[in-house]
Amino acid sequence: MKRRRWLRHAIAGVTAGAVSWWPWVPARAGEAPLLLPLWPGPPPGGGGPQGLPHVSARGTLSHIATPALEVYRPSRPNGAAMLVAAGGGYRRMAMDHEARPAARWLAERGVTAFVLRYRLPGEGWVAGPLAPLQDAQRALRLIRAQSTAFQLDPARLGVLGFSAGGHLMGLAATRSQPPSYPPLDAVDRHSARPDAAALIYPVITLLPPYDHTATRKVLVGEHPDAAQSRTWSVETGVTTDCPPVFLLQAADDPISNPANTALMLQACERAAVTAERHLLPAGGHGFGMGRTEGPTARWPEALARWMRGLALI
Repeated sequence: MKRRRWLRHAIAGVTAGAVSWWPWVPARAGEAPLLLPLWPGPPPGGGGPQGLPHVSARGTLSHIATPALEVYRPSRPNGAAMLVAAGGGYRRMAMDHEARPAARWLAERGVTAFVLRYRLPGEGWVAGPLAPLQDAQRALRLIRAQSTAFQLDPARLGVLGFSAGGHLMGLAATRSQPPSYPPLDAVDRHSARPDAAALIYPVITLLPPYDHTATRKVLVGEHPDAAQSRTWSVETGVTTDCPPVFLLQAADDPISNPANTALMLQACERAAVTAERHLLPAGGHGFGMGRTEGPTARWPEALARWMRGLALI
């Protein structure tokens, strides 16, 4: 009953008519990534910015008018897929630093990667803080709906998120039910539950004393009550239905206190959910993928081992 109450206030008043969807034509391996819209019309609730996304000199993305997926297809798909979400405190997305390198890394190993361009709550969306979760749930359903076109096994679909993107993918893993928006079409008959969740230097909790993050400020404001902070904390939603979880961050992370991954591990253990946590000796926050030296250079090897254990690579 608690889970049903969780989103009731946010869904109330959001309406959508029945719409048709169109089949995707996958790009061939080696071509530029496809950009595929998540919704066949305006996202639930409407609102938001207009025009093209804003791209910073550092490759971060904001001003998201059309939530979408960037698709990175391997030359030899192994049937597995991962939905990837960059961080940026729900104010922007570190696409060039986090999400796209991860997508290329996955594609090199046979995994079809879908980089999520999710709505940012502060950009005028009527759904507010619920908007990114709506996009994540829709993306998971959409990938499964098109699994034949992309040569995918719909039971081998994981999520990978960094920082605030780790928070979002954590919500996707722990709040797959109830739906965060009314069903629109046949796509929404598919499951929004991922089969695995890899959370890299994630923001997990919005509760004191670890509530200093931009994620907390954007989602629940400067002075939230305890109920709001609990509602939007990832660890409070862990149940026996949560998929296996991979957690990794550095011991000297100045943004997401290492207690975040510790709290998530404890919540998984209480719910008998398979989880493993890797705490690097140093590396700070936002180290992404692709470093060639230092304590964060080899962490993707641990992720690869975990994925092999789940038949994702």
